[in-house]
Amino acid sequence: MHPTLSKVEQPTIVLIHGFLSSTFSFRRLIPLLVQNYNVIAIDFPPFGKSNKSRRFVYTYQNIASNIIELLEHHHIKKPILVGHSMGGQLCLHIIKQRPKLISKAILLCSSAYLERPKQSIRFSTYLPFFSLYLKHWLSKQGVKSNLLNVVYDPSMIDDEMMLGYEEPFTNKRIFPGLTRLIRHRESDLSPKDVQEIDTECLLIWGKQDRVVPVSIGKRLNKDLKNSKLIILEHTGHLLPEERPEEIYTYINQFVNPSRVVEE
Repeated sequence: MHPTLSKVEQPTIVLIHGFLSSTFSFRRLIPLLVQNYNVIAIDFPPFGKSNKSRRFVYTYQNIASNIIELLEHHHIKKPILVGHSMGGQLCLHIIKQRPKLISKAILLCSSAYLERPKQSIRFSTYLPFFSLYLKHWLSKQGVKSNLLNVVYDPSMIDDEMMLGYEEPFTNKRIFPGLTRLIRHRESDLSPKDVQEIDTECLLIWGKQDRVVPVSIGKRLNKDLKNSKLIILEHTGHLLPEERPEEIYTYINQFVNPSRVVEE
């Protein structure tokens, strides 16, 4: 049994949420992780409590560059990235830009291989009231409908969960930011880009993921030369909410397989 590490000695885990989400999505995972790691959870623009500048360029590359600057500003060396959905794609962009900065990466139902939005959609974001249309469309969809699409077991959805995922959208400034994200977002990394990544990656997927199907996880596992894929049964897209204990266990085993972690 290894002695408990001091907080200074503990590895740092950086949590990066997905599209239309925030650090709230890690609420069940963070209390587990802080037992053995320093944890940084990031709301990237325009989501959560991040700034929602009308001048920010909302590309994967730029968002990834901002996260890199944050890590370097705080002298975070060799962090372990954990990215869910779009956050996984941002992890890959960070690694692509600064491969020596990152120790390892855990990709939870990571988005990948998406093309850039169609030109007609990008052009429509310049219409004066597009952000209002976006707000209306998201309101019409409703938070419960969106949550039903991302979890396997609908009984886990309660009032606290719905309020937590809805809260960031009470800030009306998010909608111009979303408009710019749709306008600016480039294609995901190409297969060639992914194949050039050497960083050790753990891929965890829900078998019943309806947002980013497990076939994407299998393709990523094939393209990432130093990766392992774990598929969880009876699990949807929202892994940090649905399976926090299993993810915590897999992270421990992946980060330091030789270390016995005290539960």
